[in-house]
Amino acid sequence: MQTALADFIRSTPAGREADAILRSCVHCGFCLPACPTYQLLGDELDSPRGRIYLMKQLLEGEPVTARTQLHLDRCLTCRACESACPSGVRYGRLLDIGRALLEERVPRSTPARVQRYLLRRIVPYRQRVRALLGVATALRPLLPRALRARVPSSATPAVPFLALRPPLWPEPRHARRVVLLEGCVQPALAAGINPAAAQVLDRIGIATVRVAGGGCCGALSHHLSVHTESLAQVRRNVDALWPHVAAGAEAVVFAASACAAMVCDYGRLLKDDPAYAARAERISALACDISQLLAANAGALHAALSDAAPITAPDTRAPLRVAFQAPCTLQHALRARGVVEPLLAAAGFTLTEVADGGRCCGSAGTYSLLQPELSARLLRAKVAALEAAAPELIATANIGCLAHLRSGTALPVYHWIELLAARLARG
Repeated sequence: MQTALADFIRSTPAGREADAILRSCVHCGFCLPACPTYQLLGDELDSPRGRIYLMKQLLEGEPVTARTQLHLDRCLTCRACESACPSGVRYGRLLDIGRALLEERVPRSTPARVQRYLLRRIVPYRQRVRALLGVATALRPLLPRALRARVPSSATPAVPFLALRPPLWPEPRHARRVVLLEGCVQPALAAGINPAAAQVLDRIGIATVRVAGGGCCGALSHHLSVHTESLAQVRRNVDALWPHVAAGAEAVVFAASACAAMVCDYGRLLKDDPAYAARAERISALACDISQLLAANAGALHAALSDAAPITAPDTRAPLRVAFQAPCTLQHALRARGVVEPLLAAAGFTLTEVADGGRCCGSAGTYSLLQPELSARLLRAKVAALEAAAPELIATANIGCLAHLRSGTALPVYHWIELLAARLARG
């Protein structure tokens, strides 16, 4: 693609990076069938190729409007287009640059600014999420149906044969150590996930160290184009993680694939900060999703599973049927497609077929709140695909997807690591 960037951006680091990304696009259109919004709306401006043209116009100094912003807002940032692109176009990074410029050039309405401000002031803070969730749960019967579906009921769907109880954090007792950043929303919405991850790692001989002083990975503010705020959260996490990395932790582990994807990008985000660049690069190199660490230690996991009784359906005594929803961050950002399924199969679960497994569920961070109509359409399609082969429960690998899926199905939805922890607890 030929480019002629405007003077205001051409010589900046962001401009040089954007120019290189634009020039790598060859207009082939392979991204179109991979794009969820293009499949829903059929408008090329709601496809990666169309949005690239819009961002090219912006970067070349042509007029942009709220309509331009709408097409970029509608992007899920699922990055399925990156997996489909034969030219390796770094669309997600170009979108970060384009959205940030549009925030400066196209003013949002007051309600939109307030909504985004409240999301940034509440979601990244665990105690605030818990407080808001408590109020919303108490008022749930009084809420409109669309909003009520987003608020978890006080009772999680019972799966008595799983015998899932909130696991305890195991005391570090192994020479091998990893550090786990707990995140912000996950401990508030599903408090058992992180301890379950620690329990599984403990059973294969790896101690999990909890981080004091960490918090939100910075993804929410980053994707809302408040980059100064996001970088402050990134630096805080680097400060919190570094003592453990310096002391010999072999990995920085996450039980939320979106957080893992964000932390893997810390090195790039802080590459121009001399006080943080080296530490951030090292932390990014060690960052991984829990599935990637377990896959690298599959032998030890299989040995631990061999000592545990399988979990079976109570009526048929057949292996429990599980539909796995692979989050976009796991598939496209971390490029870890197909990693979780063998781990669940090794634990004795039967994986059901899920059509179009690469398609986004519509959660996408704050997308379900900012673009509720499109998000709901994607959720209905995803739930239909997951339920088609009659599973007994649904598993996923990211807290946002988990909460979103629970709002659209009567089936129990769990993080897959909780299923592994439940199986190992039978040993």
